[in-house]
Amino acid sequence: MKVTAIGTGYVGLVTGACLAEMGNHVVCLDVNAEKIRVLNAGEIPIHEPGLLEIVRRNVAAGRLQFTTDVDLAVNHGTIMFIGVGTPPDEDGSADLQYVLAAARSIGARMTDYKVIVDKSTVPVGTADKVRAAVAEELAKRGSTLAFSVVSNPEFLKEGAAVEDFMKPDRIIIGSDDEQATLFMRALYSPFTRNHDRMIVMDLRSAEFTKYAANAMLATRISFMNEMALLAEKVGADIELVRRGIGSDPRIGYSFLYAGAGYGGSCFPKDVKALVQAAQSEGIPLQVLTAVEAANERQKLLLVDKVVARFGADLSGRHFAIWGLAFKPNTDDMREAPALVILRELLRLGATVAAYDPVAMTEAKRQLGELPALSYCQSAEQALEGADALLLVTEWKEFKSPDFDVIKSALKQPVVFDGRNQYEPSLMKVLGIEHHGIGRGTA
Repeated sequence: MKVTAIGTGYVGLVTGACLAEMGNHVVCLDVNAEKIRVLNAGEIPIHEPGLLEIVRRNVAAGRLQFTTDVDLAVNHGTIMFIGVGTPPDEDGSADLQYVLAAARSIGARMTDYKVIVDKSTVPVGTADKVRAAVAEELAKRGSTLAFSVVSNPEFLKEGAAVEDFMKPDRIIIGSDDEQATLFMRALYSPFTRNHDRMIVMDLRSAEFTKYAANAMLATRISFMNEMALLAEKVGADIELVRRGIGSDPRIGYSFLYAGAGYGGSCFPKDVKALVQAAQSEGIPLQVLTAVEAANERQKLLLVDKVVARFGADLSGRHFAIWGLAFKPNTDDMREAPALVILRELLRLGATVAAYDPVAMTEAKRQLGELPALSYCQSAEQALEGADALLLVTEWKEFKSPDFDVIKSALKQPVVFDGRNQYEPSLMKVLGIEHHGIGRGTA
């Protein structure tokens, strides 16, 4: 099938590359000429495991190409995926200007039937706005060409996006047009051979499903973070509690890890957008408002622990931070807890040495050169002469470090474990002062 993906961020690039991998002919369009230059040079503008190999393989096979040529892209695809950004507006609502601009570009250029697919995370009712934008452009041309609008929200985890696309647990299709539904079934048939993972529903329900899913996951995280705060006060171990409640099949183990808060491009933005959408309908979402507030508080918890241990004036103190990306296997630092932690430590007078396996370039782009902040080439370098180590992102290389090196490099063996990676009992035996989340102090 001929497919066009508009936007080459996480959503558009992963969608385009994975569909090309299954034999489709895909054109990826972006107005950012630098992104397209990087892609045409055989590189990718994001860090996503497995994606570079798929891109290179399918470019070489002639099934995948990248362009800034809007005419070429619109003429190519029968199925047109819109995977552009929907950043939060000033009031927290999703900004649809890029989605609607893409829709207008299609309407102004299309010469045959198109299935226009909203792949970006968009508010309920966006499909109607996309349909109206395309129809308006067609009307300007005096055209009566047929087209369909479909909602196909993405459920891709950064760091595992390729695997999630190739082996989806569900494919949500919002459609009110039988022909468009048949096109989508044909496109996704290679991904559903084992069993049918496609759930077809009306457009608005599909749009709402994406927000509801992310809101539920964010709620689980904030719930466990609040339980961790209480567990620490009453002397319970939140890790043992997690195993106990996770064993209940009605609850399960996923997204029940207490930590330094969630970040990224999805959960914070989508929770805000859902809260704002509810407010506009006169329905206050009290649970999600609390979820958001709890997460913002959680991002400062490690700093609170540092202050409790070293005092509110951190002048003359030096700390090591391991992990800057909002999660492992990505260089994405949007809404990352590390940003909040780092800035607060600097505000309190400390100096910081930071290290992340892949996010150093992005960190320098976001934070710039600061006198009190040093960027390190290795985890060990960050430790040198620090008063304590703060583990913020649970990269694999941090899971089983050389604790003797940690003890010898730090001024004193103190670790603030923002992801509960280390067992307090083991740390006590090793002679390391350990401050976890909801686990007490060894």
